[in-house]
Amino acid sequence: MFESQQLRVPGPTPVPDRVVRAMARPLVDHKGPEFHALMERLQAGLRWGFATTAPVLVLPSSGSGGLEAAVANLCRPGEPALFCTGGAFGRRWADMGRAYGAEVIELESDWGAPVAADDLAALLDRHPTAAVVFITHNETSTGVTNDLPTLAAVVKAAGRLLAVDSVSGVPCLPMEMDAWGCDVVVSASQKGWMAPPGVALVACNAAALERAAGTTTPRWYFDLVRNHDFLQRAETPTTPAISVLFGLAEGLAMLQEEGRDAVWARHARCAGAVRAAVDALGLSRLAHPDAASDVVTAVLAPPGVDGDGVRAFRAGLRERHGLVIAGGQGPFADRLVRIGHLGAIDDAGTVALVDAFEAGALEHGWSAAAPGAALDAARARLHPEPVPGRTTTA
Repeated sequence: MFESQQLRVPGPTPVPDRVVRAMARPLVDHKGPEFHALMERLQAGLRWGFATTAPVLVLPSSGSGGLEAAVANLCRPGEPALFCTGGAFGRRWADMGRAYGAEVIELESDWGAPVAADDLAALLDRHPTAAVVFITHNETSTGVTNDLPTLAAVVKAAGRLLAVDSVSGVPCLPMEMDAWGCDVVVSASQKGWMAPPGVALVACNAAALERAAGTTTPRWYFDLVRNHDFLQRAETPTTPAISVLFGLAEGLAMLQEEGRDAVWARHARCAGAVRAAVDALGLSRLAHPDAASDVVTAVLAPPGVDGDGVRAFRAGLRERHGLVIAGGQGPFADRLVRIGHLGAIDDAGTVALVDAFEAGALEHGWSAAAPGAALDAARARLHPEPVPGRTTTA
C-alpha cells in the first residue's frame, strides 16, 4: 500500500532510491577518519547550498531543534527580540523566544500575506535595542515565501543580526546567505535536501557566533559555540545521525549535479503547474499571488465545506488515488489543504500529483470544472507551446 502512495506533504519529502541506498551503508566510528571525511564533504556541499563561507553546524534533531538553537544562542533573558510572524511556524519561533525569557516583539502579518518591509523598518525604529530579528523565509502553513533579500536589507540597514527559518526554503528556493547579510540560517534534512528527518542544519557566521559566546541563556545540547568547536575537527559533540548524514551527502551530490539555478527553476516550474491546476479547478489559494511559495501551495476548501469535509477529501485522495497531502494549521486547520512540491519533484511527478488531485476534487464536489481542465493547465505550464515563428535548437 505505502509503495503506491505519492507523498506530497510539505515534509518529510520523498527520499530518492539513490539516497536510500546510501543510507544502507554500514555505520562508521563517529570519531574516526571515515566520519571526518564525511563531515568535510558535507561542509563543502552545505556551504554551496547556503551560498556561504560560514560553518554549517549539523545537529541531531528536527528542524525545530535548529530553530530552538538559534533562539537559545541569540536571545538573552529580558532583552527584546523581534519576530516576524504570519503563520504557524513563525508563531512557533516566537513561542520559543518567550520560553527562553526574551521580550518577544511580534510583527504579525495576516495569514497568506508576506512581511511588509516598511512595517519591519518602522518596528525596528521603535525598538532600537532589539539586537536580533527572526524571519521565516518560507511559511509552509500558509504557502507564503517572504521577500528575504529585501527584508534582510532592512535588517542590515538597521544594524541588527538576522536569523532566518529556511527549514523548507533552502535549497529549493534562492538563498544567498552571505550576499544578503543573513547571520543564521536554519534548515533541515527532510525537506529539499531529500533525506529523512533527524538532522538540523544551522549556518552561522562569525557575528552570530560572537553573539552566542556572550549569551547567558542556559543551553548545552544546542550550544552553537560548542558545536562549532567540535566542527573544527570534523566532529559533533554528541552522537550524530550517521545514516541520515550518509543520505544527506547523497542528496547534496544529486543537487550539485543538477546545479543551484536548475534546482530553483525546477521548483518554480512545478509550483507554477500546481497553481495553474488549482486555478483551473476554480479553487482559491491562501497565499497572496505575489508571495506564492514554490515549495507548497495552500488551497482553500470551497465555501460550505467544514473540517469534516476537508478530512474526508484528504482521506479520499489517500485511499482512492494514493495522494497524501497535508491539512491546515492554526486558524486554518479546518479550512484548507496543503500540497507539497519540493525536493524530489519533477515534471512527471507534478502531472501525477495534479491528475490525482483533480480526480479527488471532482469526486468530492470541490470543483465543477470539466474533467482534464486542471491537467491541461498544468501541462501547459510545464511544457508551454513555442512562440509562433520562433525556432528552437537542442
